[in-house]
Amino acid sequence: MKTRSAFIAALLFAAAPAAWAHGDAKHPSAAKKTISTEEKPFGREGDPKKAVRTINVDMSDKMRFTPDTLTIKQGETIKFVVKNSGKTMHEFVLGTLSELKEHSKLMQKFPGMEHDEPYMAHVAPGKTETITWQFTKAGNFNFGCLLPGHFEAGMVGNVVVK
Repeated sequence: MKTRSAFIAALLFAAAPAAWAHGDAKHPSAAKKTISTEEKPFGREGDPKKAVRTINVDMSDKMRFTPDTLTIKQGETIKFVVKNSGKTMHEFVLGTLSELKEHSKLMQKFPGMEHDEPYMAHVAPGKTETITWQFTKAGNFNFGCLLPGHFEAGMVGNVVVK
């Protein structure tokens, strides 16, 4: 019995950080003073002072992004201004399609997860958030809303980096 209780406690302890990693909290990356140098398959956090252009992205309760396809030059640093024009919470998460699908499944298990990555914006209804991202590699990437049911309803877009 003690072994089973210890196992369950260890399992809950291991799962807790993932459950706390996302949620309704304000996206904190805007307040960061240092820019992450972590390289992802789709680029890295960009310096807002080096953004070459701004792309406005609207999210709606129709489970769509406008625009839903973006073309970007390799090396460009883009400032995304992401507006939630809906009445429900939405998010904008950059990534590869496989990463977004995997994260979407995790969000279904832990729907209250808090976002804290420079490639994610969790946006309350009527609000706007900003992400600055440098696309260091050419390829086809995506963005999506990973809140439970949104991605599955088609709330996903494409990024073509040439």
